[in-house]
Amino acid sequence: MSISSTAPTATLQPMDRSAPVFVAGRYGLVGSALWRHLTAEGFTALLGPSSAELDLRDRHAVFAWFAANQPHAVILAAARVGGIKANATLPTEFISDNLRIQVNILDAALQHGVRRLLFLGSSCIYPKAAAQPIREDALLTGPLEETNEAYALAKIAGIIQVRAVRRQHGLPWICAMPTNLYGPGDNFHPEDSHVLPSLIRRFHQARVDAVPKVVNWGTGTPRREFLHVDDLARACLLLLERYDSDSPVNVGTGEDLTIRELAEMVASIVGYEGVLEWDPAQPDGTPRKVLNISRITALGWAPEIRLYDGIASTYAWYQSQSGTNQEARAIRT
Repeated sequence: MSISSTAPTATLQPMDRSAPVFVAGRYGLVGSALWRHLTAEGFTALLGPSSAELDLRDRHAVFAWFAANQPHAVILAAARVGGIKANATLPTEFISDNLRIQVNILDAALQHGVRRLLFLGSSCIYPKAAAQPIREDALLTGPLEETNEAYALAKIAGIIQVRAVRRQHGLPWICAMPTNLYGPGDNFHPEDSHVLPSLIRRFHQARVDAVPKVVNWGTGTPRREFLHVDDLARACLLLLERYDSDSPVNVGTGEDLTIRELAEMVASIVGYEGVLEWDPAQPDGTPRKVLNISRITALGWAPEIRLYDGIASTYAWYQSQSGTNQEARAIRT
């Protein structure tokens, strides 16, 4: 079974820049990029409570917050996230936390009549053996990658809930599926980070400590696609203003490279000149994952930040933090 698609419509209006918009996950990688972009675009009533101010897993607290703040639109970017090791070792937390965050926000948004909502998923929702580049209609057509199955199923549940709201209540809620993201504000934790920030941190430290070699997980042969989070932020606003369909929308670059090539690029940017080795006893994950982005490019969007330039600017940001981001939380709220 696959999720059906309806054509995007052209009936949507530009977002009201003065109306309250809830950016759930405001202090995470995606949320902070959304905040920057929406602020630059003239939004003057953004709402983004921290996790200390609002625990999104607490249903009563979420409903009370919606009642008090009455957001006009919601971008659901909050999630427990992590790399392959975190997903493989903490599947209970990944499915439980993400389901609770999503259900609480979606139910509260429905109860309070939020007209426009964007749910952000992940490219890991697609089957492990999906034809490449992956089209949106590949969803629910095959088994998932085992190492992040719990996270992927939580995100799929969010897509289905958004679709149910559209069918039952007629609200123009939508879903976007970003590819692998990176940029300022990323999580560089030694245990929980994704592959690109992990490589930046490890090569940086190896250069500082003059370590002669760095051993990386897997074979280095899987192919991945990477999108700068600022490009995603632009895509999110465009979708909120131009897209209305029950099908999720892929957001990526449509281009990929091997993890080995990525590691070599990061080492070059960081200035690490030691040996790069690979540990094939560790998991590779899905052999290849690159998205078909024809749906969003047809709306007039295209990525603007080249991977090399984006990694270089992210590394500069990482250095400017003086280690303060190394213990970033796995729950990006």
